[in-house]
Order: sequence, then structure tokens, then C-alpha cells
Amino acid sequence: MSKRDFYEVLGVSREADEKALKSAYRKMAMQYHPDRNPGDAEAETRFKEVNEAYDTLKDGQKRAAYDRFGHAAFENGGFGGGGGAGAHDFSSTMSDIFEEFFGMGGGRRSGGRERGADLRYNLDITLEDAFSGKTVEIEVPTSTTCDTCSGSGAKPGTSPTTCRTCGGAGRVRAAQGFFTLERTCPSCQGRGQVISDPCESCSGAGRKTQDRTLSVNIPAGIEDGTRIRLAGEGEAGVRGGPAGDLYIFLTIKPHDLFQRDGADLYCRVPISMSTATLGGQFDVPTVQGSTSRVKVPEGTQTGKQFRLRGKGMPVMRSSQHGDMYIQVTVETPTNLTRRQRELLAEFETESSGENHPESAGFFSKVKDFIDNLGA
Repeated sequence: MSKRDFYEVLGVSREADEKALKSAYRKMAMQYHPDRNPGDAEAETRFKEVNEAYDTLKDGQKRAAYDRFGHAAFENGGFGGGGGAGAHDFSSTMSDIFEEFFGMGGGRRSGGRERGADLRYNLDITLEDAFSGKTVEIEVPTSTTCDTCSGSGAKPGTSPTTCRTCGGAGRVRAAQGFFTLERTCPSCQGRGQVISDPCESCSGAGRKTQDRTLSVNIPAGIEDGTRIRLAGEGEAGVRGGPAGDLYIFLTIKPHDLFQRDGADLYCRVPISMSTATLGGQFDVPTVQGSTSRVKVPEGTQTGKQFRLRGKGMPVMRSSQHGDMYIQVTVETPTNLTRRQRELLAEFETESSGENHPESAGFFSKVKDFIDNLGA
């Protein structure tokens, strides 16, 4: 009896990707599993057929050979010896599937030396701190290695012993039908060792909670949202395992005067109507603590920008600095005296389109627009 096409067996197209193959296999394997179909010879045959098909198509090299030569690629000892694709021990294939279904994967390091968890610390700094850089000391509550037992978890003078249930492997096997399934050892929780006489200071965990003071170097020019990694400064590992890492997430506080865009700074400065009209100058502060003078030409309008080169933020790992941009807004005067009102009214009476070219141009366009509507 000739074999069916492997793609047909799994019910997928020849263009199916790895995810589609695995999904189809899971569905078919569960449907025809012998435990679900006791005494059903046809289901057992289909189950073996599904496993053989998936075992071939999940492997890139085997799949390429099958796509080119079909079942002949595995006959007469081809592609790794006789017996065809089905001759492979498909317990590894099923262990992948059952691991995903029932959460039996993972496992712990031999001897129970688990890596500690990574920690996160949120740190707020000022724009001035980001400009100049600084060293900050932080208090981090974390788990550290127990000094009493040196992280072993066992009482001083004793030591952990090999788990008798799993023989130190951390996992146990159980036969079910055609398969041998693995799961975490219930006696040692996957550590491979048990502690009969635990340390009194840490209750056998090999670590204890305490606050630590760490110094964090903030480089000049650092940007908002930057993450700094301190290797090995996270939570201590279980029973002498390696420590995790500490991640510092930086937030730069909003500034009263400056807004930042990369290495450039922006500052909004209000100026009087007379300064904008007649021209003048003003001093503006810089983030490094000095001041710079800005000259305002006659007839300056709201939104005009002035550029101060090199007065922005430093660029990390270089000697360059960004620029600072000063954007002016012309402030309309309020609380005028009678004399001031009279002068402004006199100016308005004597002014012409030459004094207000922008507004004169706008209202000229408005007039043309209305005239065209009436035409």
C-alpha cells in the first residue's frame, strides 16, 4: 500500500509555514491519540502516519528532500539510514508538543542554581543633570546572597543532598501508552537537590531581602527614556545561582524654560510691542547657567526664531553640542493709561498698509475673494 502525501496527511498546503504545520499536527495528534481511541486500530495507524509526516516536514532538510523526491528520498537507507522518517524516535517530537500543552518545559539548572530576577528602577533627573552628567546614589530593595550559608540554603556545616526521586536531574519521567513524558520533579521542584537542614537566616532560600545603595553614573547628554543596565546588580540567584541585572529607566523632568528635541533646546520669550517695533535686545539664560544676548531687529513678528549655536545639549560620546532656538512672541500691552490709549489711537489713525503689510495683504485677499463670489 502506497503512502499518502505528507501534506495531505496533515491537511496543509505545500506552502505552509512552520507555525501552520505545528498547529495542524497538534490537532491531528490529539484527534487520533491512542489514549483517546482505545482499541481503534485505524486511529492508531493514522496517529503513526501523522507523526511520520510531521517528523519529516518540521525538519528543513528533510522537507526539502521530500519536496524534491517524495517518499523515495527516505527509501533504501536514504537521508540518514533505513526505516524512513518514521524510524526516528518521535518521542522528542511529542515532548515538544506536550511541553507546550501542559507546561512541562523549562527546567531548572542542575543543583538548583537558578538565576535571580532582573529588577527595574525608575530614576527622575533634571535637565541640568542631563546636561552636565552626574553620579547618583540610589537605594534598591532587593534579594542578596545569604551571608550565613553563602547562598547554599543549607545550615552551616551541612550541604544539600541529591534528590532521591529524580537522581539530581530535576525531572522525572512517566510512561503513558506510546510515550514517555517528562515533568518537573515534585520532590525538589526541579532543583535536583533537597535541603534536609535549612539555613535559619534565609529559611533555605539562600538569599534574603535588604536595601542596597548603588552609584549610578549619568553621562552628559543622556536622553529621556534611556535605559541603563547594571549587570549582576539585580536579585540574587537561588542557592548560589547568578544574580539578575538591574535596569535604570531615566525620566527627565519638564523644565520651566526649555523644551528639548534631541540635542537642541527651545525657549519661548515674550517681548514688548515697542521692542518688536523699534528693535532692541534682551538676555536669555542658557542651560549651563550663563546668559546670552539676543538682538531684536525692527519690525520683528511673533514666531520669529533666533539661533544660538552650540548652546544646546551635549551629544553623548562626542565633543559636539546642539543649538538653542529662541522663539519670540509679541505681547499685547494691557492696563493702558489714558495717555497711552490716546497715543495708540493717534498711531492707528495715521498708520497705513506700509506699517502693517501682513494684515493689509490678508484683507486685500479677503476683498478679492468676496468680489469674486459676487461676480
